Amino acid sequence: MNSRISRTHDSSPDRRAGGTELVCIDPKCVQDIWPSTAPLLKQAIAKTGLAQFAMIERDILDGRSLLWVAWNGSMIEAAASTSLQQTDAGKVCIITACAGTGMTRWLSLIRAIEAYAQAEGCRCVRIFGRKGWARVLEGYEQTHAIIDKRLS
Repeated sequence: MNSRISRTHDSSPDRRAGGTELVCIDPKCVQDIWPSTAPLLKQAIAKTGLAQFAMIERDILDGRSLLWVAWNGSMIEAAASTSLQQTDAGKVCIITACAGTGMTRWLSLIRAIEAYAQAEGCRCVRIFGRKGWARVLEGYEQTHAIIDKRLS
């Protein structure tokens, strides 16, 4: 494993899919790997317009959000960011951005993020992203809608 990538959690079966492993980057090491992951997260945010890259970047670099990578032993296939948010209905783990290549190799690794969220006492994992995520992720359903009216 690349020395810039370090595990913060164990390598349970939910953390592996084929030759790809989900790694939660230790917040103390994020600065080292950020140049390799920032373009992926920026790409995800640009496609949806649901977040501000600078805010997600700041939260990750300051340790308020976590950075996750799908690592195949030689390269990063995908990157995702999560944050925990306390709502009136309980704690929620939000996947604020996710992008990469070869989605079929790493999509099932979301189970490790779900396990992390459950261990943190979250009532759900929430994804801010494109509608297509609900079609490819088992057990996820659209519960709310974000609607826009474009202003000229």
